[in-house]
Amino acid sequence: MNIADLRKSYEKAELSEDASHADPLRQFEQWLNEAIAAEVPEPNAMTLATVGSDLRPSTRVVLIKGYDARGIVWYTNYHSRKGRELAGNPFAALQFHWVELERVVRIEGRVEKVSDEESDAYFHSRPLDSRIGAWASPQSEVIDGRTVLVTNAAKYGAQFLLNPPRPPHWGGYRLVPSAWEFWQGRKSRLHDRLRYRQDGGAWVRERLAP
Repeated sequence: MNIADLRKSYEKAELSEDASHADPLRQFEQWLNEAIAAEVPEPNAMTLATVGSDLRPSTRVVLIKGYDARGIVWYTNYHSRKGRELAGNPFAALQFHWVELERVVRIEGRVEKVSDEESDAYFHSRPLDSRIGAWASPQSEVIDGRTVLVTNAAKYGAQFLLNPPRPPHWGGYRLVPSAWEFWQGRKSRLHDRLRYRQDGGAWVRERLAP
């Protein structure tokens, strides 16, 4: 089949101004809970886009680990490519794509590190092998082979046993939203797009053409 001929008609739901929340965080929470209830694969997976000092964008998939009025939280290695790019340009974009529900959520804003206390609390809630893995992987660096990771994991496992501390190069980020967009697929490509943007401390909701 010619890939250009692959098409789908989106007809599962709609998104109207009257039926949506005035607060984008409440709208996000509703859609996230519906994605979890629908048992879509990895409803907590989101694409993170950053821009480096060379002005070239890069993306990767990370997992949301928390959200509240302050923003959206995930955890990673601060020395990774995304960490280096955020250190130089603390603005990013997130995207959730719940294919089975024909929905996309896009979020843009400034990124900050979460507190050491938050990072510590989450790190110590992780499975032991994940905590060892945070020490074992020099994320985004070139390595000679998988043996490097296995050797490092054995080394740090023997060193820390059941109580590895949080590595100083590992912790959380929080994206503080300045804009949200909720996309609901509709028939004939006349999709619903509602954008929320800040204006004087308040959220303004407006419809975008698909």
